Amino acid sequence: MPVVYKIDILQALKEKGYNTNRLRQEKIFGENTIQQFREKKPFSLKTLGMLCQLLECDITDIIEYIPEGQQNEQ
Repeated sequence: MPVVYKIDILQALKEKGYNTNRLRQEKIFGENTIQQFREKKPFSLKTLGMLCQLLECDITDIIEYIPEGQQNEQ
C-alpha cells in the first residue's frame, strides 16, 4: 500500500488523553476502526479528519505517500 502511517495512532491518542476505552465509550471510534489503527490498515477520510481534530495536527503528520517502487527502500 503506498500510503503508510507515520505515527502510532493509538499512542498519539493516548498522549492526548484518549485511551481505547474512552474512544469506545464516547463513541468517537468503534472497535473496527480501533482495530484498523492497531493493524495499520487503511481508514476513511472521515476518520482521518477526526484524527486531525483530536490530535490537533495536519494529515501529513499522520500518513504519508510512498510510491510503489520506493517502499522497500524505507
